[in-house]
Amino acid sequence: MSNGSVSETPFFCERDGLRIRGMQYLPDGEQKKAAYPAIIVSHGFTGNYMSVADYCRVFAQMGYASFSFHFCGGGRIDEDESLKSDGDTTKTTILTQMEDLIAVKDYVKELPFVDEANLILVGISQGGLVSGLTAAKCKDEIKKLIMIYPALCIPDHARRGCLGGSQYDVNDVPAIIDCKKTLLGKVFHDTVVSMDVFLELSAYKGPVLILQGLEDETVNYSYAIRAKESYKEGQCHLQLIRDVGHSLDEKQRESAVASIRQFLLERRELLTIGVIITQIETATEGDYRKSEIYFTGYCDTEYFHGTILPGGCDTQEYFMDKQTKIRADYTLAGVDMEGKACHLHIINQKVDGEWKPTVETDSRNLAWLNNADLTAVLEGNKEGPTVRIFGKKGELL
Repeated sequence: MSNGSVSETPFFCERDGLRIRGMQYLPDGEQKKAAYPAIIVSHGFTGNYMSVADYCRVFAQMGYASFSFHFCGGGRIDEDESLKSDGDTTKTTILTQMEDLIAVKDYVKELPFVDEANLILVGISQGGLVSGLTAAKCKDEIKKLIMIYPALCIPDHARRGCLGGSQYDVNDVPAIIDCKKTLLGKVFHDTVVSMDVFLELSAYKGPVLILQGLEDETVNYSYAIRAKESYKEGQCHLQLIRDVGHSLDEKQRESAVASIRQFLLERRELLTIGVIITQIETATEGDYRKSEIYFTGYCDTEYFHGTILPGGCDTQEYFMDKQTKIRADYTLAGVDMEGKACHLHIINQKVDGEWKPTVETDSRNLAWLNNADLTAVLEGNKEGPTVRIFGKKGELL
């Protein structure tokens, strides 16, 4: 099956006699032309391999062979049987799901069009926890690890008797734990109740990206902070996202994927600017419309701390409701990493569909920003966007 520029093909592999069902996504028509880096995406609690299809398609469009699969015993009670892998929900555990992921990893490594030295794990929610633990177990086999609001809270939920939204007595754990959408067995509780996930995660030594919403009602963002601290200094990039809970809408997912792309390209986040919109002025003349969006805001990063000066403006022009121009122009005043007062003047506009900011600064310590090849990712929020500016590692100090 072809979906635009992506070819989608079902695949099967086995673990302990259980069939694992999944989907393979490749740049259409180029499956055998090269050894592609591979991304394996693990779904969350009560999800399935189709629930992460959008991620896989985008990764394939980026040039990766991407794979999604259904955990044995995963999913919901009322789920379409054609989407399920073999296995009973009451027998699944975090450990069996790690074994499932390892089986898929071994299958992917043997494919002739996959670069086995460039395997990347991506996990959503519970799949994020499973991916992190699997990376720690497989170590050097995994090139990079990406966890999207990972459910690192699961052991604590077991200790509190509330796995999967259920309620039970931790001193008398039932044989079947009713989570409404699915049923878990006592074995799930028993395998995680004494687990120290942060200690186990630290065994992985490769690059890590964690995307975590600050409004997550299921996994408090403090778990992601603890996870970052469990890795060695500089190994893990934690991206805390304003106004995001335990899911991503279409626009949020688009910006999340844009940040993931920067991570995969080994670009580093240099400046994080929280924009606060203060005023919008719009003028219309026939089919032409121009909006000037004024804003303030702040930047708080290792290189620079400061605020946006009055006059910051995002100019957007439209013709027949189609955007023809967008350009943000603003100046921040603050201090650089040595505490010296300085300014950053930023112009951010789209070039060939990608945000390409330019920075001018009077800081001697940040002078390298003046000529840096920069890209940006914008995250929409209630007050105004978060602007994340990335640069290539080779151009940094």
